[in-house]
Amino acid sequence: MAACRAQPPTSEEAWLEAAQAFIQETLCPVDEEPNEQVTRSVIDCVKETWLSQGENQDLTLPLSYSFVSVQNLKTNQHLPCCSHLSWSDNAYQAWTRGAGPGGSVLPREQLLLLGTLVDLLGDLEQESRSGGLYVRDNTGTLDCELIDLDLSWLGHLFLFPSWSYLPPAKRNSLGAGHLELWGTPVPVFPLTVSPGPLTPIPVLYPEKASYLLRYRKKCKIKELNLAGKLVHLSALMVTQNKRYFIMTLGELAQAGSQVSVIVQIPAQMVWHRVLRPGRAYVLTKLRITKTRGHRSCIWTTIPSSTLMPLRPGYVQELELDVAFADAGHKPLPEPTSSRDSRGQEGLVRGSKVLHYLGTVTDVLNESASLYILDGQLILCLAYQKIHGLRRVIRPGVCLELRDVHLLQGLGGGTTKPVLALCLHGTVRLQGFSCLKPQNLPSYKVHGASLYEQLVWKCQLGLPLYLWATKALEELVYKLCPHVLRCQQFLKHSSPGKPSLGLQLLAPSWDVLIPPGSPIRHAHSEILEEPHNCPLQKYTPLQTPYTFPTILALAEEGQHRAWATFDPRALLPFPEAFHLTSCQLNRRLAWSWLCLPSSMFQPAPVLLGVLVASSHKGCLQLRDVRGSLPCIPLPESSQPLIDPKLIGCLVRVEKFQLVVEREVRSSFPSWEELGMASLIQKKQARVYVQFYLADALILPVPRPTVGLEPSETASSCPEGPQVGQSRLFLLFYKEALMKRNFCLLPGDSSRPAEPTLSFRVSGTWLCGTQKREGSGWSPPESLAAENKDQKVFFIFLGSSVQWFPFLYPNQVYRLVAPDSQTPALFETNHSSGTPHRPLELTDYVSCLTIQEDWTLELGSSQDIPNVLEVPRTLSESSLAHLLSDNSPNFLVSFSAEVLSRILCEPPLALRRIKPGNAGAIKAGVKLTVALEMEDCDYPPHLDIYIEDPHLPPPIGLLPGARVHFSQLEKKISRSNVVYCCFRSTTSVQVLSFPPETKASAPLPHICLAELLQGDRPPFQATTSCHIVYVLSLQILWVCAHCTSICPQGKCSRQDPSCPSQRAISQASIRLLVEDGTAEATVTCRNHHVATTLGLSPSEWSNVLDRARGPGRVALQFKGPGAQTESASKTGEPLTLLLQTLCTSPFVLRPIKLSFALERRPCDITPIEPPRLQQFQCGELPLLTRVNPRLRLVCLSLQEPELPSPPQASAAAS
Repeated sequence: MAACRAQPPTSEEAWLEAAQAFIQETLCPVDEEPNEQVTRSVIDCVKETWLSQGENQDLTLPLSYSFVSVQNLKTNQHLPCCSHLSWSDNAYQAWTRGAGPGGSVLPREQLLLLGTLVDLLGDLEQESRSGGLYVRDNTGTLDCELIDLDLSWLGHLFLFPSWSYLPPAKRNSLGAGHLELWGTPVPVFPLTVSPGPLTPIPVLYPEKASYLLRYRKKCKIKELNLAGKLVHLSALMVTQNKRYFIMTLGELAQAGSQVSVIVQIPAQMVWHRVLRPGRAYVLTKLRITKTRGHRSCIWTTIPSSTLMPLRPGYVQELELDVAFADAGHKPLPEPTSSRDSRGQEGLVRGSKVLHYLGTVTDVLNESASLYILDGQLILCLAYQKIHGLRRVIRPGVCLELRDVHLLQGLGGGTTKPVLALCLHGTVRLQGFSCLKPQNLPSYKVHGASLYEQLVWKCQLGLPLYLWATKALEELVYKLCPHVLRCQQFLKHSSPGKPSLGLQLLAPSWDVLIPPGSPIRHAHSEILEEPHNCPLQKYTPLQTPYTFPTILALAEEGQHRAWATFDPRALLPFPEAFHLTSCQLNRRLAWSWLCLPSSMFQPAPVLLGVLVASSHKGCLQLRDVRGSLPCIPLPESSQPLIDPKLIGCLVRVEKFQLVVEREVRSSFPSWEELGMASLIQKKQARVYVQFYLADALILPVPRPTVGLEPSETASSCPEGPQVGQSRLFLLFYKEALMKRNFCLLPGDSSRPAEPTLSFRVSGTWLCGTQKREGSGWSPPESLAAENKDQKVFFIFLGSSVQWFPFLYPNQVYRLVAPDSQTPALFETNHSSGTPHRPLELTDYVSCLTIQEDWTLELGSSQDIPNVLEVPRTLSESSLAHLLSDNSPNFLVSFSAEVLSRILCEPPLALRRIKPGNAGAIKAGVKLTVALEMEDCDYPPHLDIYIEDPHLPPPIGLLPGARVHFSQLEKKISRSNVVYCCFRSTTSVQVLSFPPETKASAPLPHICLAELLQGDRPPFQATTSCHIVYVLSLQILWVCAHCTSICPQGKCSRQDPSCPSQRAISQASIRLLVEDGTAEATVTCRNHHVATTLGLSPSEWSNVLDRARGPGRVALQFKGPGAQTESASKTGEPLTLLLQTLCTSPFVLRPIKLSFALERRPCDITPIEPPRLQQFQCGELPLLTRVNPRLRLVCLSLQEPELPSPPQASAAAS
């Protein structure tokens, strides 16, 4: 029961006393004596209406009903309700059944409502009338909606037998509710019926009225009366705070001429509620006027004009003494729309204009004026401004649409046909809803002004508008309410305050909105014939892009990564046949997939708030649904150093989604690669990388008054109003890893355990500075002994979030909100720090960064007495890197990552797991190409990463350029230089892997060039000749333990070998020369067949023959020398291979692609040239001969034969 309803009296006498008191207080004129006539008329009206239902003959008065005033409804009625005095219980039950299953029907209250029907709110001036309708009594005024209005009702007192009241929504506590008047109001006093005119009214019909507009100079009549049937009724328009509408009258009998009338008088705005298309009307005292922006004249009303229904005998046609000539009439040119001149004539479609009567079944977006009609059609009212009608439309409302456009196949994610009204059409309320208003989500009720801007200011066509509303819903779903409030996000643009929603949508509108799109003009849209409006022509829209949640984007990336994961595709096809089980599974243990944004359809837009994680020490993009690690680069080779970006909203269209896959498998050999059951574990690491030049960065607005501060917005660093700071120059940054910290004496709050932390070293550039307004005071002077003071900073806990912004040779400002503690940055204040390092360096001071301290990017301009800080990255020289005089030193360099695999670390790095003496923990091996100046062929180097630096930092991908700082240089037992990650190591990604990388062809050289210069190419091609074969070996080994497998069975006696597979491995060593030098070349596996000139089937037969002995080995001492064989010399296979290796089929010219067997990082001293004696006839010659080059075959091809010369014409 409503809170505003008083307890009804139990007797007629008490009910009448309460009624009299209410009527005198609420309905009678104020400051006048009690009016018995008003009281008696009201009670009689209530009694008559009460008895009209036919079921209350035993009670002449509705004793269960109580009177309610307008003020009482507005103040005390907080829930929707309805009251039906003239309805029986059966009628109400039938009415509620119309709501359908699951519908929440308006509760029925027994309330009596009376009031005067007016079109003026309060005591305002007549010019303030806006076409609204109100119920007024002595306590106040309340908005109302009425389906069918008669102008004679205005100003009269009515009893409203059937009505519903809807209080203001909770989201609009400052607004007012409204009434929905269902039935015809019952007048308390009989309405006076105005008699017809004494003489017929002289009128013009549309045909002559339209002629008169063209020949108005020949007729001196100032005011005329028009009559005709209402053909069109425009929407109620508001332009520069002035309201108007346009009505079009046609001939009564048949279709013919039409004439339009513009109504601009405020007191006549209520006519818009009265007029019904199809009915005939008379308008008196009209004048001709010219409207701004329209080329033709039009009829208009004046304040004394009246509107009345056209009745037979009340009018007569006016005869004018004017001769109309049709010859002077020129048809108006048909308007053209620039939207059709886009070179897409085949895609442009036309809408259909029709009339439609339907019921609203759902609300898609109330603020965007989008609804569902009859469960099948989308209704768009955004191209009309329907502020008053929006509050009424909800499921169950019946609407009549006249001159509405039907558009089908709009695209952009819209699948249903759409009915859309332009200014030429009309929407009429034909029935109220019996349902309560829905509790809509915030994005469906906020942002009406923003959606109006999309239509009226941005001039969006319907396909693009529907997509924009859907995109804004996706954005709200991503960002609200934790990033910012929904009403903030959907706030309309104003001068100096652009809308955040529009800023996120607008970057691609230059492409989506055709150039030269016409600006809407209301008069032209309503009056021009043929009709031309934004809804008349349309082009189906392909969805430009979407705004998926970060969680959905990461899940899609993982789905694609595992859907495309094929072990057979990840391994080179011929090489996979010869890999052992261990090699096979290690090759598959790590792989990666890079998904450029262009690979998604429709293209996704990456959107999130940039945050710094103190748990992982990396940057993340975060929205309401999740977060994703990211690597934003300002530009190539530059780091991201400005912490002010934390908390900003980042929008990126061009990005790379990276998925690193890790697999633990147990494939015995290549034959089982298709068996998914042999994969025991799969996990993925997903992150995104992009350049800031491709991103739109927007600050997140602060919550407005009355809103709670959002979590993410509050994390955006802002300078404290009080505090102190100090500038420092960063020298180097150590690795982010878990380190051991000991507890302070007496501190037992937490157990001692490794803590994620990092350390940096630097030097103070000046003394402490105090906060002064928005700037900083001059620095305090320093004593001579404190100048250039080196300091060691420790970051742990929440201060780990600053790790991604700290880089060497950069100036930073350390800011503390505490302005009272003197010398705050001088010593380590351990009172606020629960840990201190286990051992300190030899720096003068060590400072632990507190949780409430912040970092800002500094500049050398803040300290004019200090020279400009160099910004170049530290680089070790190539001679220092590849020398044997500085092992275990720290080196820094930039390089391109060539490959990345999981592997066993070098012997010096191997660690034994506790409790498992036989297990060696795997690490990561990076092969990089060093970037060195004046080096045409960059040397390759291996970098090993082991625990506790696992997993490696994100971004270490093949093709990426990375700067490695403070790596430890090592030299293996075989004199090969490699590097290892240490606690001092830090990395900086300089550029991302290119989306498409064309492999450069290998240089073609002579073999003698490899003996010249310090840095010959590591890989190249050459044209040479095979002099003879040095050795040949074919093995069948166990895929698990690599033991020889005669007859395909492992020769190892240990029963623990689980393998039942044998794989073939072959190698051949050749001596080649090209006339400048000679070299030994080692060819393996499938290259052996190419060297011997055997087809795949022939090579397969050779391998099958070698399966029996398990090993076939031949050694050749030179041309014509006897062959040594580890196999039986009489075997047919041995004889075949001996004959083949000495035949011209093998000893032939070839084109060889090779790599040096001696790696560039091998620092073994080069063997000097040796003296060798040659016999030239009878003379012995002694000369120095360089050692033979050692090469590894990459590919072997037959040389390209020169094309034969063309025969001459004479010969033919």
